[in-house]
Amino acid sequence: MPAAIKRKPSRKPARDSARRPVARAKMPAAPGAAKGTVKRPAEGSGLAAARRVFEIEARGLKELARGLDHRFDAALDLLARVKGRVVVSGMGKSGHIAHKIASTLASTGTPAFFVHPAEASHGDLGMVTRADAVLAISNSGSTAELDDLIAHTRRFSIPLIAITADGTSQLAEAADVVLELPNAQEACPLGLAPTTSTTITMALGDALAVALLERRGFTPDDFHVLHPGGRLGKKLLKVADIMHAGDEIPTVAPGALMDEVLVTMTAKRFGCAGVVKGGRLVGVITDGDLRRHMAPGLLRLKAADVMTPAPVTIPSRVLAAEALTVMNDRSVPVTVLFVVDGGRLTGILHIHDILRSGVA
Repeated sequence: MPAAIKRKPSRKPARDSARRPVARAKMPAAPGAAKGTVKRPAEGSGLAAARRVFEIEARGLKELARGLDHRFDAALDLLARVKGRVVVSGMGKSGHIAHKIASTLASTGTPAFFVHPAEASHGDLGMVTRADAVLAISNSGSTAELDDLIAHTRRFSIPLIAITADGTSQLAEAADVVLELPNAQEACPLGLAPTTSTTITMALGDALAVALLERRGFTPDDFHVLHPGGRLGKKLLKVADIMHAGDEIPTVAPGALMDEVLVTMTAKRFGCAGVVKGGRLVGVITDGDLRRHMAPGLLRLKAADVMTPAPVTIPSRVLAAEALTVMNDRSVPVTVLFVVDGGRLTGILHIHDILRSGVA
């Protein structure tokens, strides 16, 4: 492979051009902008255009799926072997797609970042190391701004994957693996604005990310580690993340008198108390249990006389959203669950904890 991408030198204008007046081009007027020429679109024409766009881009995605071959697996093998990071790059619309692909890879367990090809030529090549791999995106395969980045990968034997619609382009010829896009019809009626081509490029990036995710055995737990904030992070909160533990748990012994039980229930403010023997939860006393045993001799009773045995519990490893389901799916919904792991009481969870966390 050549160490650099050679191009024909461009002819520059004469140096004295500053002495001559510069002719300023006028911005083209919007179609129908002249007074009295703006036409009201036919009713439903916008919907028809939208559906046409969807149909054209859907056909492009089908063409992409049909055209996938062994090269996709080769790209996966290459990316899975990378010890460093996946460097994604592209110019213009391809650059925006590259940003998104890098973000998706990083959030699903494949360390990745975006490098602007023009900035790469001015020092950012130092961000690309021998331990990395480069995923370069150019629909034409002849984006001049990518030349220095391509040459850098060839010089230092850095794996290069190309996403392009031209399998004979400079980018494709330099790459180790080429993922060739179909020559699909653009949804733009002028055939100029990148529409279908950008959609299928993004879909191909998603396919790479998901296939790598599955190959790595990426789990919801791993996802939560990388998404601690926002709604995604909240949906993946576990009971252990929001439960109360230690001295916050209202507990009494089976032999405790009910006056002691009432003091504990009032002090801990959960409206209940767990009856614990040898570290194991053997029962629970709730406001409902108190009402059912309401009599002059209530305070002389012991916790074991009033408790409900074998209460509903939940382990700390499950999602908080699942705990909410357990609370609501009972014939008589509950607002508190004791958390038990390996037969031992480890915490308590109130429905307010779930609501405050933003899970529901």
